[in-house]
Amino acid sequence: MAEDEVQGIAAAQLRSIVERIERLEEEKKAIADDIKDVYGEAKANGYDTKALRKIVALRKKDANEREEEEAILELYKNALGMV
Repeated sequence: MAEDEVQGIAAAQLRSIVERIERLEEEKKAIADDIKDVYGEAKANGYDTKALRKIVALRKKDANEREEEEAILELYKNALGMV
């Protein structure tokens, strides 16, 4: 196989990969915009978006991870006299 054919195949594969990434980035931006709209709707309905973001983050974690994080937070707050 000639060297230019090998490079052509690699270039075509590379182009395909880059184009797939670009499409996914566009989809990711569209989804991020949708999420922003939902938070805007929540805010318009009187919900605290900061609290909602925290709830969403907490729900991504398993129960043990949440408990450990909360225990460490309590420990630090106690150490700083914040309780």
